[in-house]
Amino acid sequence: MNLGPTGHADTFARDHLPPFEEWPEINLQGFDYPEYLNAAVELTDRMVEKGFGDRVALIGVGRKRTYRELAEWTNQLARALIEDYGLQPGNRVLIRSGNNPAMIACWLAATKAGAVVVNTMPMMRSGELLKYLEKAEISLALCDHRLMDELVEAGSQSQFLKRIVSFDGTDGHDGELDRAALAKSREFAAVETGRDDVALLGFTSGSTGIPKATMHFHRDILIIADAYAKEVLQVQPEDVFVGSPPIAFTFGLGGLVVFPLRFGACGVLLENAAPTKMPDIIQEHQATICFTAPTAYRAMLAAMDGGADLSSLRIAVSAGETLPGPVFEEWTRKTGKPILDGIGATEMLHVFISNRLGEGRPACTGRPLSGYEAIIVDDSMNEVPRGTVGKLAVRGPIGCRYLADTRQKDYVRGGWNLTGDAFYQDEEGYFHFAARADDMIVSAGYNIAGPEVEAALLKHDAVAECAVIGVPDETRGMIVQAHVVLAQGFSGDDVLTKHLQEHVKSIIAPYKYPRSIIFTEALPKTESGKIQRFRLRSAAAAPQISAQAV
Repeated sequence: MNLGPTGHADTFARDHLPPFEEWPEINLQGFDYPEYLNAAVELTDRMVEKGFGDRVALIGVGRKRTYRELAEWTNQLARALIEDYGLQPGNRVLIRSGNNPAMIACWLAATKAGAVVVNTMPMMRSGELLKYLEKAEISLALCDHRLMDELVEAGSQSQFLKRIVSFDGTDGHDGELDRAALAKSREFAAVETGRDDVALLGFTSGSTGIPKATMHFHRDILIIADAYAKEVLQVQPEDVFVGSPPIAFTFGLGGLVVFPLRFGACGVLLENAAPTKMPDIIQEHQATICFTAPTAYRAMLAAMDGGADLSSLRIAVSAGETLPGPVFEEWTRKTGKPILDGIGATEMLHVFISNRLGEGRPACTGRPLSGYEAIIVDDSMNEVPRGTVGKLAVRGPIGCRYLADTRQKDYVRGGWNLTGDAFYQDEEGYFHFAARADDMIVSAGYNIAGPEVEAALLKHDAVAECAVIGVPDETRGMIVQAHVVLAQGFSGDDVLTKHLQEHVKSIIAPYKYPRSIIFTEALPKTESGKIQRFRLRSAAAAPQISAQAV
């Protein structure tokens, strides 16, 4: 396979793509883009050229911005990044912020300037951020001025990060970048990046807890809209998107930003879009499409007795984890609105199997999008008969490309992407989720790696040994459960449980903390000393002392 021309002066990203022989098969039929393509230009300036300049593009922090305002704002920011901070095409830029328009403006501006962007969540701690900085050799970071502390701490330990520039997530001018951009021209000739230039690095923990960086091209950002959003959501300029996923997740970036901007619609970006508030948010903004995880829809259903008006809503989109049949049925009965389940992956950038309007059914994920293929295989990559549970394998116009990572060979086999999910396909060709095929814990739509939680627990003096698993939970789908062997002199009780939970929250993103902690005298192990986590998942592994907190 040959890559097209590049606009990157810094060739780090292209130099660290996996070898072509380790790539999945890529089918670009139906997705034709020019050799030179800048995704941020297509989502802003190009939309102004198409006549959408006066339409509202983004809503957030109490104001609306039109497509023309967004194009000019991002042009000024891009100029500042290049002229004041020396950004070179191909440099990696980390952005740290919550869901607000300023974060999106920074992402678009850095992309216009030819950068390779890493979006991160505000909940991340310094140790997690440091792993990103070192893996991607990030030299410049843009940070909401309210969230500087953890990034400054990470930067002090990084051998690559040279500068952190603040911006104002409240849409004011209290950030260094905002002040620099004010003096810049609203006109900017964006860097002529190639369609095959890396534009985005999406980090994912993986079951080992060691982060993997998935590499996505400029064309990929448009493909997810031109495939899923166009085919399944049938987006129109009148649509208004709302949702709760962090923009740092590719699910949120697609659903709340790329999809509306690609079709002249509007994205509502809220830093506090709690599921219980979502019905009122839908009513307030007359939203037509809602993106969130199944656990959030359960919370929304419980909060709907307040009488929120959902008449504007066209589609509810569920992804991040499988949509349980009872949630599908209750949502459909209570709201009369379609809810579409789908599955995506950070490696694939966004959804690749989904239900369509009029086809939704309980406990069914749907069919592959146009341009994608999916099969169910055994351990030898042989396709299994319909109705048989096996490993989900998929290929299409986007596929896994890890940044300098030996795990590329685990995810891609025989040209197919193996997502780590167990599925079966029925006789009609629809796909149904069975289970995760690896040790990843998916809780309320968040991917949590057990080893990362274990490492945090082991930093506490009270913990001699521990093993972390996922256990079923009615509200969140799964929760993190830690089995802990205490060091001598410590006693397992509710006070220590709470203390260990707060300890974990202080080291890694708070959503990863163990909601259940079980104290035990010993962990089940093999003769070689390897912890047998499968036995912990069994009811036979009965703890002596148990404590659980929500």
